[in-house]
Amino acid sequence: MTETTAANPLSLGTDYETLANRFRPIFREISAGTVEREKTRALPHEQIAWLKQAGFGAVRVPTQYGGAGASIGQLFELLIELAEADSNIVQALRAHFAFVEDRLNAPPSDDRDQWFARFVKGDLVGNGWTEVGSVKLGDVITKVTGTGDRLLLNGTKYYSTGSIFADWIDVYAQRADTGTDVIAVVDARHPGVRHSDDWDGFGQRTTGSGTSVYDNVPLPAEHVIPFEERFKYQTAFYQLVLLAVLAGIGRAVERDIAREVRDRKRVFSHGNAGSVSEDAQIQQVVGQIAAQVYAAQAATLRSAEPLQRAYVARFGNDAQVEKAANIDAEIETAKAQVIVSQLILSAATDLFNALGASGVSVNKALDRHWRNARTAASHNPLVYKARIVGDWHINGTEPPYVWQIGSGQGKA
Repeated sequence: MTETTAANPLSLGTDYETLANRFRPIFREISAGTVEREKTRALPHEQIAWLKQAGFGAVRVPTQYGGAGASIGQLFELLIELAEADSNIVQALRAHFAFVEDRLNAPPSDDRDQWFARFVKGDLVGNGWTEVGSVKLGDVITKVTGTGDRLLLNGTKYYSTGSIFADWIDVYAQRADTGTDVIAVVDARHPGVRHSDDWDGFGQRTTGSGTSVYDNVPLPAEHVIPFEERFKYQTAFYQLVLLAVLAGIGRAVERDIAREVRDRKRVFSHGNAGSVSEDAQIQQVVGQIAAQVYAAQAATLRSAEPLQRAYVARFGNDAQVEKAANIDAEIETAKAQVIVSQLILSAATDLFNALGASGVSVNKALDRHWRNARTAASHNPLVYKARIVGDWHINGTEPPYVWQIGSGQGKA
């Protein structure tokens, strides 16, 4: 469903089951190869190509432009389903959907229409935000130089999640002439762009996160966007993608533990039944995991609601309504992060309580659920999110909408 305000249709939602059924066969195909990709660290180039061809990257684009018109909540429900199949792919698409959201929040223009057309065609956007090395907090070494239509990007980024699969890259940079922070959108296939799959984390190993180098990459003037124009609920949106990753991992845990228990033949002499599937204590473990996953998914989707309100309010005439929605988006996603991380990490550990030693088989790769969940949950420190929520409830302190990481004044 879309709502038209002058020349600005908004994506307010569609029939979810119809939308999801477009992609569920692809999700099943993706799921079938996840364990093998995990064991061999094979990047999901083919699987992401399937999603591109099916129009997955354009589900938030208004129907008038050829997209699906999905709401933010429907997008994240889809991402949870995809994360159950392969959580790495959802994280690899994190920057893409954030850039789509940014363009949805941009004023109507020919440039915005061109981006919508690119998304519908299947173009994906990667990420280049984090500076590499001992960069001081707040410093931006990646620079845009030149003037007019002769602009060049130079720099190096790490945690370049999804860029290795992308057609474009959303790069956080600084103009050398004015010192202002900007978003530079570069052609990912330009010869001056080099990607390395050198991410060395123990989880989420096939997200394409690694180092990207930009060497005199040309930029059209319209692809250099002042950072101050970035959509206001961006931090909440990025966090919500990680929550969808966690909720999807939880669904995979629930699926795998039920299957393992159902198929298990061997029993312990001091167990409670002649088959593991009939053992009341094992049933309790599986039931507890299912309840935790249910709560995690519910919290994730509930925290998506204020983001949709903020998106709609962006084009309203009430600044206070928009500000309140943006605050709610930050606070609710922070609350969800604290509890969802705990629920899914617990579920990914407790699944082994229902299995014997065979459950730790490398061939089954059940440990990937905890490793992937722990990695996703480590991106934004839980303790800071809990503090921000507490400060809001106690003192009414407005949450930060943007934050950075870098070397502090003490240890490098």
